Amino acid sequence: MKQKEISLNTPPISKMNISDETEDHFISSYNTPLRKDAFDIDDQKKIELIESRFKEIMEIMGLDLNDDSLKGTPHRVAKMYVKEIFSGLNPKNRPATKLFENKYNYDEMLVEKDITFYSNCEHHFVPIIGKAHVAYFSSGKVIGLSKINRIVQYYAKRPQVQERLTVQIANDLKDTLQTKDVAVVIDATHLCVASRGVNDTNSTTGTAHFSGKFREELIRKEFLNFINAK
Repeated sequence: MKQKEISLNTPPISKMNISDETEDHFISSYNTPLRKDAFDIDDQKKIELIESRFKEIMEIMGLDLNDDSLKGTPHRVAKMYVKEIFSGLNPKNRPATKLFENKYNYDEMLVEKDITFYSNCEHHFVPIIGKAHVAYFSSGKVIGLSKINRIVQYYAKRPQVQERLTVQIANDLKDTLQTKDVAVVIDATHLCVASRGVNDTNSTTGTAHFSGKFREELIRKEFLNFINAK
């Protein structure tokens, strides 16, 4: 994936569309659309049902499931859906987080950049491959660096749109860290654009969420300089 610089005042190249999500946009539409009975069926039963349905899809496409290479595919896909690439749908899989006292009294921004994630577009169920950049100011508590990465991965492992993913990560971090001073920027390649439709393999999509101190121009600029640094 080609990483492009994100500018404070002027947009980068026109193909990278930055969406700045602000505190005014915290609405229910940023929740992943789930039915009320989404978890009435356990994972094993979901795997069995998806395996059966996916076998039908393959047969409709004319594939011979008696072939050694294909006969195990329905089960592999079903298990992958439930246990791996869509495991973030189940709140039980949210990573446990523990806060620690900021004993060093570090009062500058902490930046975790270039967090690689793989998600799936909810419109075509094809991959979104991206980098997330996260920053926060401590309100007296800090979190282990690996937990930031795990929170990103948890929300990525759902059928997603990038705007929702950006805000879900930011909202979770604000709740977890007990601070409004959070920034999230995502730069991603969507295979629904690259591998089908217009087949554009060069463009990337950018989204951003800034809240608290990051609404201030100088602090936002400092964060963007961090993530654009080589």
